[in-house]
Amino acid sequence: MKKINLALQGGGAHGAFTWGVLLRLLQEDDIEIAAISGTSAGALNAAALKSGWVSGGRTGAIENLNWLWEQVGAISDPLFMPWITAAEPSVGLWAKAMKYSPAYTAFEMTSRMFSPYVYGPAMQNPLADIVKRFHYDAVCADTGPALHICATNVRSGKIRVFTGDEIMPEVIMASACLPSMFQAVEFEDPQTRQIEAFWDGGYTGNPALYPLFASDLPDDLLIVNINPLRREELPTDVQSIQNRVNEISFNSSLLRELRAIDFVKRLLADGSVKPGTMKDVLVHMIADDALMNTLNVATKTIPSAVILSRLKAAGEQAADTFLTDHKADIGKRSSIDLAAMFS
Repeated sequence: MKKINLALQGGGAHGAFTWGVLLRLLQEDDIEIAAISGTSAGALNAAALKSGWVSGGRTGAIENLNWLWEQVGAISDPLFMPWITAAEPSVGLWAKAMKYSPAYTAFEMTSRMFSPYVYGPAMQNPLADIVKRFHYDAVCADTGPALHICATNVRSGKIRVFTGDEIMPEVIMASACLPSMFQAVEFEDPQTRQIEAFWDGGYTGNPALYPLFASDLPDDLLIVNINPLRREELPTDVQSIQNRVNEISFNSSLLRELRAIDFVKRLLADGSVKPGTMKDVLVHMIADDALMNTLNVATKTIPSAVILSRLKAAGEQAADTFLTDHKADIGKRSSIDLAAMFS
């Protein structure tokens, strides 16, 4: 049995890519998911997988992930999808059409000009009704993968990772709370027993890797990255610039933790640190930067059935490629070159 930990990034509707990745991984009977750290869309995917796994094993996890994204807006009918795929334009053209649509332009302008506190309770996160329907006895269960959800404490600016029975609907909503769109999520933090306010976890941990370094967890860490690390095209319009700023911001915490892993690995390799003193994390990554470069902030914000279904298919394909190329590396070596990444 190959045991792994999963780190699931946030990125709005682009989390459908992670949906596809998880569906493919769950088909591998010899891969066991020991723990999951998720932020924003990654938190939703993580909670759906954990809840389904506890109630019905791999099949339950697959069914629950499909249920989640059907609620978000995906079309999964196998008879219908070939028709819509043939009839619709390419992902890039569809993304541009969404970006310049009157509806999205009006939404974006409003979110830039007005605080979400202007609207009062009228502006609610549409994910709330879905999140409330998760089975939290299963989400918080001691069985199945250990679950960690990341949010950002507004007042302190620090990361807050919730785990075990700390996880409730407010925690997942906090992890997905973009401050330009929604009011901060406020609730009593089980740790401090104080009313705290939280924003999207992507600002401080997208996702948080350090909970997965525990000694009782496997060495292998598989990151599902949905915010492109690199964009070749220079952003020049306001939307593209803001989108790239957000991508850089939401990748910064991940890159910091990966740099720390690389530093520890070098200390272990040259003998500066005794083996066993610090964990030698084996890092893997599944991503599709080429696809994500064709998408934009509009496709993150608006869950188009066309985009979601194609992201799911791309995630399944990316995971399949990873398994073909690197499944044998699990438990033995990293499949990404951290030294080259930071050179």
